[in-house]
Amino acid sequence: MLAHIRVSEVKSSIIDIYRSWVRNKEFSETVMVDMKEWFGNLIVNMVVRMLFGDRFSSGQQNREEFLKAIWRFVDLFGAFVPSDAIPWLRWLDLGGYEKKMKKTALELDMVVHGWLEDHKKKMSSTSTMQEEESRHQAAFLAALLSHVKEEVKEEVYGFSTEQIVKATCLAIFVAATDTTTVTLTWALALLVKNPLVLKKAQQELENYVGRDRKVEESDMNNLVYLQAIIKETMRLYPAAALSVPHESTEDCNVGGYTVPKGTRLFVNIWKIHHDPQIWTDPFEFRPERFLTTKKEINVKGQHFELIPFGSGRRICPGISFAFEAMQLILASLIHGFEFQNPSNEQIDMTESPGLTSQKATPLELIVAPRLLPHVYGVLA
Repeated sequence: MLAHIRVSEVKSSIIDIYRSWVRNKEFSETVMVDMKEWFGNLIVNMVVRMLFGDRFSSGQQNREEFLKAIWRFVDLFGAFVPSDAIPWLRWLDLGGYEKKMKKTALELDMVVHGWLEDHKKKMSSTSTMQEEESRHQAAFLAALLSHVKEEVKEEVYGFSTEQIVKATCLAIFVAATDTTTVTLTWALALLVKNPLVLKKAQQELENYVGRDRKVEESDMNNLVYLQAIIKETMRLYPAAALSVPHESTEDCNVGGYTVPKGTRLFVNIWKIHHDPQIWTDPFEFRPERFLTTKKEINVKGQHFELIPFGSGRRICPGISFAFEAMQLILASLIHGFEFQNPSNEQIDMTESPGLTSQKATPLELIVAPRLLPHVYGVLA
């Protein structure tokens, strides 16, 4: 149902890179692109269209402020706050974290509130064009508002229906945007660092897609090496090192450790993914392992040695969106362009501390097209 959004946003973003190269062509045969930022903008537009039915274009006045607030939210969510460990220090607000959190929450609430009100006006307006109504009806927000109106009372646990709608949309937005951007950034960094793997992936694309058309979602089942690259990226750099918290419902014994009922538990995903008893050369980037010894392993939570999305009833609900989006984006990108590190040094693979395993530095790469202009959807 949402495939057309993925396809159109990927196409638009690929064209953006190509046009940047065209504008720079008289000075150089390549163009420098901050791929970390590019991934972030692409995912933001994709998720905003799915949620609200509109594209978050660069011309919108509050776009930059909203994006800054989103990334600040992610940083603050993973920050160490002294009062979390020593509650009586809260009144001091050491580091100003609480003040920053309140400011960020207000900024995000204002933007989502604006979208919500705009959506209500457009849907209630008698002069709204049929195509406008159709576009918004297809959005998640429309479905959520309809469900809340029919099924939910005025307040739930002290929260208004509007608060529930805004909180739900924000939770989906932050979770989908950050984790998908993180994984794609690491995937491309690993490919540039390992050029033989990149060439092998591009050869697979040429075998099944060729050079005369763009990649389509129907090609994905044939791109097994690309899928292996994404799996290996999520193994080496899981978007979150720890799972969401769980709580034991009864006393139990795990590996010789007694876990009392009511204990809050976190699964160390990073540790599992780097366990030498499970993975040969666990710190090496080897996508081939998912074509041989680990061929049957998937990321759907059925194989506990690879659980980047978690498992069980609380597995990430966005697993289908994330994996399908990552496949299409990465395939389209490496099919359409050549990448090179601007310096002769190795790619900086340092991770930054926080809730998610973000790359500490930008991923600025020299980019050049590898296909004919018509494949990008532009005239020569």
